Amino acid sequence: MKSVLFSIFFTTLSASTLVATPLAAQDNNVDNRVNRLEKEMRAVQRKVFPGGSSQYFEPDIKPDAAAPITPNNTTSAVSDLIARVDTLERSLASLTDQVEQNGFRLRKIEDKLAAATPAVSTTPVTPPSTTTGSSTSNAAPAPAAKPAPERVSGVAAIVMPNSGDAGEDAYIYGYRLWEAGYYPEAQVQLKKASANYPKHRRASFSKNLLGRAYLDDEKPALASVALYENYQELPRGERAPDSLYYLSTALVQLNKKTDACRVLGELQDVYPDEAAGRLNGQVARGKAAANCK
Repeated sequence: MKSVLFSIFFTTLSASTLVATPLAAQDNNVDNRVNRLEKEMRAVQRKVFPGGSSQYFEPDIKPDAAAPITPNNTTSAVSDLIARVDTLERSLASLTDQVEQNGFRLRKIEDKLAAATPAVSTTPVTPPSTTTGSSTSNAAPAPAAKPAPERVSGVAAIVMPNSGDAGEDAYIYGYRLWEAGYYPEAQVQLKKASANYPKHRRASFSKNLLGRAYLDDEKPALASVALYENYQELPRGERAPDSLYYLSTALVQLNKKTDACRVLGELQDVYPDEAAGRLNGQVARGKAAANCK
């Protein structure tokens, strides 16, 4: 496309140069070249705007072969030639502008499509292991193991309290499950308690005990998330200082002792009375475990 436009532009410049020469002997030559130039422009128009209107050029008009060429009509010929060249230049500029606008719109559409298309994961998928002698290649996943009957009966033996305070009862039931060592069941119940009663006084207790249940279940990463969220979401809650201490414990288990020391330092700065009083012994043990200076 660029080469065609450049050729047309070069031809236009050549036609403009011929105007400065004596036109008496070159009228036919110039007129023929301008006619050819107009036809090339029409071809460009049809290529860029297929099926479009003829708003840029007049329809083809065959010259009257019987009309004689008058050499003395130099002034009108020059004016007509200049007008036609100006029209060609304006049309060329308009076509170029349309091409640039269409290209810009196309790029915008492509960008939107690219943004709407979900990224394809490049992580290799490990095929499931197959059992020797089995002819099934797409075996269904194994069902989750059912809890042992004694565990089911043990959990069922934990009584849900009914004091009339639903928020209190939800926390106490989670506490009883945790105290009995049923950590996964306690985690489910404590999440439910804090979600269902976020404004209750026991919400801070539920979130803190959820972190401890993860710690006791040997899941320090999940514990650190739960404990930090309790401190961030309920900084005035009764168990927010405790969550900072247990957060330092989780960080030590994750081998992030420097961060554990920072957390203990924040506990002392934000809750100085708790750190020096009820939690004094725990803070001392936490610093020793994290090798805090």
